[in-house]
Amino acid sequence: MVLPKSFKRSLWVFHINTGSCNGCDIEIIAALTPRYDVERFGIKLVGSPRHADVLLITGPVTRQMVEKVKTAYQQMPEPKAVIVVGNCGSTGHTFHTSYNLVGPVDTIIPVDVYVPGCPPRPEAIIDGVVKAWLKLETLEAKR
Repeated sequence: MVLPKSFKRSLWVFHINTGSCNGCDIEIIAALTPRYDVERFGIKLVGSPRHADVLLITGPVTRQMVEKVKTAYQQMPEPKAVIVVGNCGSTGHTFHTSYNLVGPVDTIIPVDVYVPGCPPRPEAIIDGVVKAWLKLETLEAKR
């Protein structure tokens, strides 16, 4: 089956910060700067989950963010992928004993790719997006 042009040329990403310290967010912004320039590969941040192929999440899920994360995930069209950036989203890391945390992201929605680190380097984030891209291409090819 031939893949749609959208998967061959671009991957649109919607980013949610669910309660992190913003270290991972700074590294995501670094990946967008001219040094790494992920937009040359067609990777673009979008403002709505309805337009996104990938949901990029940083931080552990706080009680206030549970419904927002579920809603954003449900609004995304199929096929979709979820990337968790940083140790906090994977395990809770430094904040794992906090009274306000529900837990890691995978207790709320299914996760496809984990990018470990505190914070992870932009190269690792780009590698995680490429893994999500390959997952989406595989899903689309099976259709």
